[in-house]
Amino acid sequence: MVTVKSLVWFALGIVGGFVAAHLVNKDPRGQELFAQLDARIGEFTDHMSDAYHQQETRLSEIIDDAKGVAASAVDRASEAVGDAAAAAKTAATSSD
Repeated sequence: MVTVKSLVWFALGIVGGFVAAHLVNKDPRGQELFAQLDARIGEFTDHMSDAYHQQETRLSEIIDDAKGVAASAVDRASEAVGDAAAAAKTAATSSD
C-alpha cells in the first residue's frame, strides 16, 4: 500500500530533479552536458527505431511466406479432393 510519506518523497524527488536540471542548464558546461545527453538519447532512439523496422520487415516476410505455404496447401488439398471426387464418380459409373 502506498503511503502519503512515499508520495511526498516521490514528489520532492521530481521537484528536486527539475530544480537541479534548471541550475545545471544555466551553466555553459551544463548546457553542453545536456546537448551531449540529448545527442546520445537521439542516437539510442534512432537505433531502436531501425531495429524495430528491421524486425517488422522480417516478420512481414515470415507472414508472407506462411501465407504462400497456406495457399499452396489449400490448392493441393482442393486438387486432391477434386481427384478423389473424379475417381469416385468414375468408380460409380463403371460399376453400374
